Amino acid sequence: MSYNESSMVKIPLDVLENMPELKENPFRRRICQVFSDDATGDMAFDDFLDMFSVFSEAAPREIKSAYAFKIYDFDGDNFLGRSDLETTLKALTQNSLKTEEVKFVIDQVLEETDLDSDGMLSYIEFEHVISRAPDFLTTFHIRI
Repeated sequence: MSYNESSMVKIPLDVLENMPELKENPFRRRICQVFSDDATGDMAFDDFLDMFSVFSEAAPREIKSAYAFKIYDFDGDNFLGRSDLETTLKALTQNSLKTEEVKFVIDQVLEETDLDSDGMLSYIEFEHVISRAPDFLTTFHIRI
């Protein structure tokens, strides 16, 4: 643990990433960044509790989908663009796809989900996709 300038104890990112609940998650670093108050990944205890609350089985679908969107929005522009989708896909497949396969998958995702044809997904479009995924609530949680 470390102290920041306001004397608040923080759990360092490297400790969080090695927790059994996060260790195998390809988004572990991004998850920690999203939940930390300063986006470094180091978390105060309140941040840590928020993370586990959102990932609990009891968390409402709306909260889970809002945080999932933030996690996948790597560039922080409030849209899931091609680069966000590429980063997500590469993380999910452990970078095992060829460039043309990545492009094909992203094209398919956008074709099926980009309702306003602007080349990216807004939160509303993302929420629409999630609402049709019955397994989303059970897969977007951390077992503790």
